[in-house]
Amino acid sequence: MEIIVSGMRPTGNLHLGNYFGALKNFVRLQEEKTCFFFIADYHSLTTHPNPKDLHQNVKTILAQYLACGLDPNKATIYVQSDLVQVAELYMFLNMNAYLGELERVTSFKDKVRQNPNNVNAGLLTYPTLMAADIIIHKATHVPVGKDQQQHLEMTRLFASRFNKMYAQAFFPEPVAYNFGSELIKVPGLDGSGKMGKSEGENNAIFLIDEPDIVRKKILRAKTDSGPTQQNQPKSVEIENLFALMRLVCSNDTVAYFEDKYNDCSIRYGDMKKQLAEDMVLFISPFRERILEIESDNDYLRKVVLQGKQKAIASASNTMAQVRELIGFKSF
Repeated sequence: MEIIVSGMRPTGNLHLGNYFGALKNFVRLQEEKTCFFFIADYHSLTTHPNPKDLHQNVKTILAQYLACGLDPNKATIYVQSDLVQVAELYMFLNMNAYLGELERVTSFKDKVRQNPNNVNAGLLTYPTLMAADIIIHKATHVPVGKDQQQHLEMTRLFASRFNKMYAQAFFPEPVAYNFGSELIKVPGLDGSGKMGKSEGENNAIFLIDEPDIVRKKILRAKTDSGPTQQNQPKSVEIENLFALMRLVCSNDTVAYFEDKYNDCSIRYGDMKKQLAEDMVLFISPFRERILEIESDNDYLRKVVLQGKQKAIASASNTMAQVRELIGFKSF
């Protein structure tokens, strides 16, 4: 049986890249696999969030997960901090993780360079907390991006080390779940890399964006001076716009502007206006559903409680066996 575990830090609104990059596939996976999706609020403590912001961000991400199609009746959707078992397993794994290997983790070294005044123990042991999140449910597969590959390798290392230490094939060594051609990379609006929050608010189309904001962002998207000969290769900026069109526009619309580009008669203003209107049509149902869910505290409370109960049942079973293996027994 394949068990999928994936988490999302509560750091703000979801954008188009989040949806096409993972969430759309998660909606499919919950129909086929045993899935655990959690909001990683423990992980966010490394940046010392304001308590009010932390709670609101958890609520925001939960509502947006649900609006994108995750179903609490098909998958286990929960808040990380509702599982005290995760913190306990995190502690056990830290006892068998070594300073040198943790200091060599690329993301830790990057954080030290970026924030030299906030090199806390949580940053150092981030891989062990991530490992606890994954193996607490005995996950077999984890959807990860390239920036998380090393953390997954650390998880495999910690699982293997535990198994060898206690002479039991207890924890599976999880592997990356590869979406392959189904994984879509959504470009940003600044003409450079992929869509993301770290590049600035205007680089991303958020699922909660109001129509006028969507239009303004797209109309400001970078272009070039236009093609000067037929069938000219597209610049990165223009290819990005066409990539976004292919996500939300009809095939006929994309073909129309491809023809206009190839015969040098394209008007980027017209192209961006069309993309903006089609983007508004695509985003609006998500936005309406997010606002509806976020205002329904009774429903959110029900979802969280349901997910907590299911996640605790799984985690408690794992930890009872872990404690037995380690040697913690009742008198």
